[in-house]
Amino acid sequence: MADLSKWAPSDMLEPVRRFLDGDLTMGSTIKVEQFQDGSTLVVRAEVPGIDPERDVDVSVSDGMLHIKAEREEKSEHKSKTGYRSEFRYGSFVRSIALPPGAKEEDITASYKDGVLEVRAPAPVATTGEASKKIRVDRG
Repeated sequence: MADLSKWAPSDMLEPVRRFLDGDLTMGSTIKVEQFQDGSTLVVRAEVPGIDPERDVDVSVSDGMLHIKAEREEKSEHKSKTGYRSEFRYGSFVRSIALPPGAKEEDITASYKDGVLEVRAPAPVATTGEASKKIRVDRG
């Protein structure tokens, strides 16, 4: 990157630097990690730099968990050679299937250190009925 700055102004290289740093905010999805903790679906969404009370909407419909976040980021860079102001914004949406039997009123969400965590407990399936073996005939 240092070699490139000899040939191009730094403001032209800013998008390349952000890309190499892993800033892929061009898309409209949220990076998530989802896993089972016992019978609870846990979804962790990476949404740094937002106000969870104002910028995040977590909802449930038709057996799906929907996470929507809006982010606006501004930065200013002042130096001896000039001034640069930059801002980025966008909406990010992710939908995840809920486990069968999950109830909307049991779902909880929390936000800490840039990570939104949603927990959706599902009832443990009862094995009240004995399984029945099905015979396979040769054709």
